[in-house]
Amino acid sequence: MEMNQIRYFLAVCEHRNFTHAASAANVSQPSLTTAIKKLEDELGGDLFVRDRAGCRLTALGKLMQPRLRKVHDETRLAKAEAIRHMRLERVPISVGVGETIGHNRISAAMERTRTRLPQAEIELIVASSSELLAGLRDGEFDVVVSAEKVGEDLYRIDRLYEEDYKVVVSKSHPLSELNTISLSTLAKTDMLDRLNCEMRDALFGTCADQGHELYAAYRSNRVDWLVELARQGLGAVILPATAIPSDIGLVSKPIDGLEISRTVVALRYRHQTTRPETNDLIREMTRTPA
Repeated sequence: MEMNQIRYFLAVCEHRNFTHAASAANVSQPSLTTAIKKLEDELGGDLFVRDRAGCRLTALGKLMQPRLRKVHDETRLAKAEAIRHMRLERVPISVGVGETIGHNRISAAMERTRTRLPQAEIELIVASSSELLAGLRDGEFDVVVSAEKVGEDLYRIDRLYEEDYKVVVSKSHPLSELNTISLSTLAKTDMLDRLNCEMRDALFGTCADQGHELYAAYRSNRVDWLVELARQGLGAVILPATAIPSDIGLVSKPIDGLEISRTVVALRYRHQTTRPETNDLIREMTRTPA
């Protein structure tokens, strides 16, 4: 049984006329008729009964129609998946990005990469640090962008940039009037606590060393939720500079007496071969914005 036989059979089922079906299938009517006859021979009986109005399905034809339709649809789906797979296999770049990594610099690097390599397809997955590192070791990612501190025995590390942390509040919040915000002021403020913050322990430890205790009115592992709470004036959230959204309803302020920063890096697993396209993307990510 050949796919063109199934395709012609389904065309006749739709049009109920051999001439119209041949035209729709872009094939001559004799070729369509021959293919249908071969299919009938293989299945052991007539599939259509011809009459003056065109043709209609026999009992065998009615039985075969849904089954052959399924074969046709599954074949088309398999072909589409194969094409997609081969396209990805040509230039696959799978990028894992930490949940708090600002998107501006990374997305700009991706755009420059695809400008130079238009055939490249980039898959971007945002996840926690533990999920990203596990995926990198399992070969799910070509590169991971993270602020996680890892050892060079397992990972190739390319430094991308360093950034400070700032306090983010709504424009209507009292802290928005200050030039800088002290730890003592933060201790009197409802805080929006980011549970997965890579600097959380250092921040709370520094505050404790100076005799201050931060009060978390809200806690979440999602930056977008905390930013929305800040936008509504419900508290202050401390975020790395590139993770602060450009929002006319928000302001960010430096923290007085707190010197905490992080280094964002691109990680590759040493036991995995790096493809040239991945190297190109990393080079673009290390570029300093103009």
